[in-house]
Amino acid sequence: MSNLTANDLKTKGIAAIEAVLADRPEAIVSVRGKERFVVMEIAQYHHLRECELEAALAETKTDIAAGRFNKGTAAAHVKRVKKTAA
Repeated sequence: MSNLTANDLKTKGIAAIEAVLADRPEAIVSVRGKERFVVMEIAQYHHLRECELEAALAETKTDIAAGRFNKGTAAAHVKRVKKTAA
């Protein structure tokens, strides 16, 4: 990943982002020398979100297959959550 400084953004604006993203899928924006943000094309963001949701679905299917779930009402669930949080 390539770095982009907050000053680059301040002086060059979107052109700085476009230049970095021309050869890379994402860039790190640093502020005062510390990495703070990541910028990417919206298509890349959507792809990553889709991967994240697919991973969550696979994890859920694994939990269900292994019997790691509870059946019950919403009220019973809230009660169980409050009990474990205390």
